[in-house]
Amino acid sequence: MVWADRAAAAEHAIRHRHLRRLWGLPGTVLGRSGWPPTLGDRLHRNWNYWWQAHLLDCLVDAELRDPDPGRRATLRRFVRTVRLRNFGSWINDYYDDIAWLALALQRVSGVTGIDLNGALRPIFARLGEGWSSDAGGGIWWRRGDTFKNAPANGPAAIAHARAGQIGRARELTEWMRATLVDPSSGLVWDGVRVDTGEVETYIYTYCQGVYLGACLELSEVEEAARTVGAVAANCAPGGVLRGQGGGDGGLFAGVLARYLALAALRLPSGVAVDAARALVLGSAQACWDNAIAAPGGPLFGPEWSEPAPASDDLRQHRARDLSVQLGGWLLLEAAASLE
Repeated sequence: MVWADRAAAAEHAIRHRHLRRLWGLPGTVLGRSGWPPTLGDRLHRNWNYWWQAHLLDCLVDAELRDPDPGRRATLRRFVRTVRLRNFGSWINDYYDDIAWLALALQRVSGVTGIDLNGALRPIFARLGEGWSSDAGGGIWWRRGDTFKNAPANGPAAIAHARAGQIGRARELTEWMRATLVDPSSGLVWDGVRVDTGEVETYIYTYCQGVYLGACLELSEVEEAARTVGAVAANCAPGGVLRGQGGGDGGLFAGVLARYLALAALRLPSGVAVDAARALVLGSAQACWDNAIAAPGGPLFGPEWSEPAPASDDLRQHRARDLSVQLGGWLLLEAAASLE
């Protein structure tokens, strides 16, 4: 179980370097945004809400890989702490943020049995408020904004589908297909500015991932297979998923890896399954080979095909970002799921 062992090493590293109490309060745990930590990191001053949602998701991956009562206790504490750090609320003004948290909470509930309907209800209510007929449908990126994008609509579609709200999931997915999927390449563009009608044609890896995930939840086999092919042809030079820097970009390729692994597990055998599997395992091998030893375990770089920076240079490097380390951990859990 090579990949399971490597995923466990990534989990240990992040637990050692990033997981700490919130403001020193007993019974709390949250991920510090950087390592080595600044004073702001120690105080959890930077509230990277959606990074924490993915940390929670990674803990669920680890629990499915290797069930452990201690980790389940961590999951419970983590969920409570997210609400505490968010000043007693589950929601904020970013529809993508709350959709990511909904996905994580759905999975936490599934593996722990905790009733999280009290958290999910306000999230789904807010997502419902985000829908409008502007630009043909879809939900906004942020309240009060004029931008609609794949990173909000994709995870929302997956969350709605997993909640049994298939009609809304299909509406969101069909809106993405009609508005944001390049008909020639099959790649998913970033979003559309409703006030001008301008489509932002940037290609971000996580946009491909969430659209793929939505297609998988809706059993849209041909569209999912086409997306895998588009990713293989355009987003993975040398068979390794392309990185997109630190900050939020540190998570982008890891998100795509999660849904590529699901594609490899769920699609009928064939070219798309082989391609998805090769992308995950090839990227994971590169990520592991280019990691360096650091306190607690491996340290990953933002570009998996390149060596991670020496640890004494970290304060000036994006590899210190929690997002980058989560991206590597997410990838290794995806690889472990294919063993």
